[in-house]
Amino acid sequence: MDLFDRLERKDRSDAPLADRMRPRSLEEIVGQDHLLGPGKVLQRAIAEDRLPSIILWGPPGSGKTTLAMVLARTTKARFVPFSAVMGGVKEVRRIVDEAKRDRAARGMRTILFVDEIHRFNKAQQDAFLPSVESGDIVLVGATTENPSFSVISPLLSRSRVFTLNALTEQDLRKLLERALEDKEQGLGKLGLSIEDDAAEAVSEAARGDARQLYNILELAARHAVDKSEKVLTRDLVVEAAQTRTLLYDKAGDEHYNIISAFIKSLRGSDPDAAVYWMARMLEAGEDPLFLLRRMLIFASEDIGNADPHALLVAAAADQAFQRVGLPEGAIIMSQAVVYLASAPKSNASYLALVRARKDVAERGPLPVPLEIRNAPTALMKEWGYGDGYRYPHDEGGFAPGARYLPEELEGRRYYVPTKNGIEARIAERLDHLRSLTPGKKKA
Repeated sequence: MDLFDRLERKDRSDAPLADRMRPRSLEEIVGQDHLLGPGKVLQRAIAEDRLPSIILWGPPGSGKTTLAMVLARTTKARFVPFSAVMGGVKEVRRIVDEAKRDRAARGMRTILFVDEIHRFNKAQQDAFLPSVESGDIVLVGATTENPSFSVISPLLSRSRVFTLNALTEQDLRKLLERALEDKEQGLGKLGLSIEDDAAEAVSEAARGDARQLYNILELAARHAVDKSEKVLTRDLVVEAAQTRTLLYDKAGDEHYNIISAFIKSLRGSDPDAAVYWMARMLEAGEDPLFLLRRMLIFASEDIGNADPHALLVAAAADQAFQRVGLPEGAIIMSQAVVYLASAPKSNASYLALVRARKDVAERGPLPVPLEIRNAPTALMKEWGYGDGYRYPHDEGGFAPGARYLPEELEGRRYYVPTKNGIEARIAERLDHLRSLTPGKKKA
């Protein structure tokens, strides 16, 4: 029995509060006024029963499934709910065949609601295309992930994307009061009231998620009944919300948002922000080894030779963490994060690689200069391999005018050190060495 079946049940007393309080009409939906307010595009399309194929994108608890349920009750079309977690392409094709028959025989449209559409791979999503394009089905997809990454382009171009926002504190407060007052589906029969600071605590713990709000409220109400209390206090709410779920999907869009914030905080030399984002990810269950790998990369890509010790610190943190583990390993990670964020920055080594790769791609396998080729055999020596090679140690550690790049690239500068940290001294040394070779061209 799925959510759509439960929606029609007369007795839903055994269902969770979040399910019992789910709106059954547009008028009952709280929030999303930018989509469902009077005269808005989506509101008009639903009211006039002329819905196009759409993708509903929003965080958990923002109302995607609820909106689909409202469609199921208001549309004159045949409404088919489908879960990308439970179903497959074979079932999709069966639904599509039935939709074609209904359209041909009775002129009836079929609205196919696909929950968690991002869980379908490219081949599975391709199965929708012909029917969406022909109009045999109207697709309504729901996803918590950015459709730009999780839905194939052909399907996106044939659908409209509507973004649902996390519910505001005012929205959540309205839902909370409705649940406490509703005697049929809510908690009204219990005769409970709630203190202002407790209501604020519930809304804060819910973090814009209506489902979380109802779950916390229901558990707090159960605690109150067990203690024969009629007032929901902040203590009861805190007890009910001891383990709050952070908005973070390790495979989803928010994952990329937060890791981006972490890296940009490191790059921006803000240790406070960097530690915050690291803590946020660890608390949400991110793999610490993933963060440590990113820190190793960052130490070379964004710090480089401005502070060569940064790579040593990151590598040591990685090694130490694997011996210690959580929770104490987080202290090691924090030390490394603070060091990386506070270190002078240079991406000169990274840019050197980018420039060198560009020449490799554009100019192909240029010949190695004869003087620096290896000559392990007499024949190679006859060919001139190694002829004229100048051994730097015989000349004080540097041989002015010696050539190491292919002739076509002579004088090319890939590594351009910054004036930051230790790299400033590296820049001075390279400038000095190059000055010993007058007239050497730069490119």
